[in-house]
Amino acid sequence: MAILTEPIGSIPRPVELVEGLKAFSAGDIGADELNVLFDRALKDTIKRFEATGSPVITDGEQTKPSFATYPINGLALAPGGVVIPFADGHTRQLPVLTAGPFHYGTYAVDYLNRAKTLTSLPVKQAVITASALSLLYPATGIDGYSNEAFIADLTDEHEKDIRYCLAAGAYNVQIDFTEARLSLKLDPSKGLLRSFIALNNQVLNRLDPSARQKVGVHSCPGGDHDSTHSADIAYSELLPLLFELNATNFYLEYAGEKDKLGVLEVIKDSLRPGQRVFLGVTDVLNPRVESAGEIRDLILEAAGYIPLSQLGTTDDCGFSPFADDLSTSRDIAFEKIRARVEGTRLAEKALEKTQIAI
Repeated sequence: MAILTEPIGSIPRPVELVEGLKAFSAGDIGADELNVLFDRALKDTIKRFEATGSPVITDGEQTKPSFATYPINGLALAPGGVVIPFADGHTRQLPVLTAGPFHYGTYAVDYLNRAKTLTSLPVKQAVITASALSLLYPATGIDGYSNEAFIADLTDEHEKDIRYCLAAGAYNVQIDFTEARLSLKLDPSKGLLRSFIALNNQVLNRLDPSARQKVGVHSCPGGDHDSTHSADIAYSELLPLLFELNATNFYLEYAGEKDKLGVLEVIKDSLRPGQRVFLGVTDVLNPRVESAGEIRDLILEAAGYIPLSQLGTTDDCGFSPFADDLSTSRDIAFEKIRARVEGTRLAEKALEKTQIAI
């Protein structure tokens, strides 16, 4: 039986693009010059992705400002939103919305369409969750625009973001839910996580079953400048609730986990019929490239807990979810992807031999 394997999304941007983004922000170069850098990075990323043997690719999020903020370009925003602290001491901060109605400035389908012109391989598309964007609404409220009105607009826009990608021929749509594990740090009672899941299910429930077959959810403890925001939160606190999402595919950080068998036990107990788990088999925060043999063995161990029909492989997280993150090189990212693809094929062969022997 074939074991499906897919990437998560982001690939480190070339240094020249990162420098170009800084120059653009400073007003030193114009949009035309930046677009040249975008095109160059995108073409190189897709060419190198194809060379890894990956059966499914992404655009590497080369032209996104970040995995989380692409929809809010051009909106009425102000600084001072939710602060996300990382273990190494650095932080990321969301802006806050200052006026309504809420709408997307950019839909993910724009990135998908650009990538599809450059490859014949299936292209998956990552989108941000409604729950992450719900954090844009300020605690003090907005005059003339209630939180209820905001949530109604948000769910409509998030549904469009998914539907547009499916209609444009995305191989599948991956919803990045990296705030899930962080929510347990912010609220150990799990009330915040439950509210996030309920909000995201509002959107997922609008999709018919055939569309949900092509929709998945990614969860990890954050990955930015080789640091995380919630790796100290046990998976056992998250996964039973995560699998309540009405999605088909679940892309889970795994290679970086210390208690791997404990994670597999929780997945075994929580996984529902019709759901598939893509386990991360490459640690995106560790520069060491895993061997295909290591990855094979990781998969074979997991196959003792998860039915093969519900098992796939992926990377722990995107390699560079924010545009300014150069902590991992492009070469290492693609070497890890190649190792994942090769290791997955080795696991398939090993399992085929086991079935023949039986």
